[in-house]
Amino acid sequence: MTKVSDHSAEYDPVFGDYVALLKPRVMSLVVFTAFVGLMAAPVSLHPVEAFCAILFIAIGGGASGSLNMWWDADIDAIMRRTKSRPIPSGRTSPDAALGLGVALSGLSVLMLGLAANWHAAAWLAFTIFFYAVIYTIWLKRVTPQNIVIGGAAGAFPPLIGWVAATGSVSIEAVLMFALIFMWTPPHFWALALFMRSDYDDADVPMLTVTHGRPATRRHILAYAVLQAALAIGLAFTSVGGAMYLTVALICNTIVLRDALRIWRRDEQASEADNFKVERAFFKFSLLYLFVHFLAILAEALLAPYGLGGWS
Repeated sequence: MTKVSDHSAEYDPVFGDYVALLKPRVMSLVVFTAFVGLMAAPVSLHPVEAFCAILFIAIGGGASGSLNMWWDADIDAIMRRTKSRPIPSGRTSPDAALGLGVALSGLSVLMLGLAANWHAAAWLAFTIFFYAVIYTIWLKRVTPQNIVIGGAAGAFPPLIGWVAATGSVSIEAVLMFALIFMWTPPHFWALALFMRSDYDDADVPMLTVTHGRPATRRHILAYAVLQAALAIGLAFTSVGGAMYLTVALICNTIVLRDALRIWRRDEQASEADNFKVERAFFKFSLLYLFVHFLAILAEALLAPYGLGGWS
């Protein structure tokens, strides 16, 4: 697809429009999970170094969001969920989004390398490239596995936070990454079940469009099972403990229950109650990651007092 910039258009963006380009809601998840990854690591950074590391990881996440909005402006203008974003609504130009994304990408990677280490900076650079190029530009519009692949980009922040503190990757970092990676597809597939017309209209090959809703329901259940296994398995690593295990067991029981309900439902039942079960699954999934990573953070903060972990 060829991108054409409209240099003749008149734009009058305000500061809030540039903030919106950074996808602040997504950035908040990036900041929180990266912070948990950093705090759960067995190596402590100086508070100033830790603050800078999280700040530059957040900026890198925002840069990815701006590049995504630049490329996806055409389909954002079609979809109800995204048509009010700065570019399709006419508040900012595509060129502004591209320039902001490129500038912040370079700044975030350089400064994370200086503030923490170059291993973490390399992971951040790869994450930005993966989300902006591999997912957004290449795979999003050509494969129904788009959200599975794209989920990797959103899963890297806790790993980057861990590497910023330790300078290396560990099994704990990989499992935190894997938990977010496995959570992302069912989260978005549940949304797609009751927002399918958006993806149809924008010609985005979401699983609901290419394979139908029954297949999507089966995929949600399969991923929910894998997600639960990963979440519970994480409890038995150095970042887990009894408190985290309790949270994981409760949350994943709810997820598996609702995934089973979604799998068993047909379209007639779903449309009759306006996709009540699918909407409930999606809403709970918004809390799911926050609660799990909050439990990991609590284990890390309580460990020095002999209250966290399995000690």
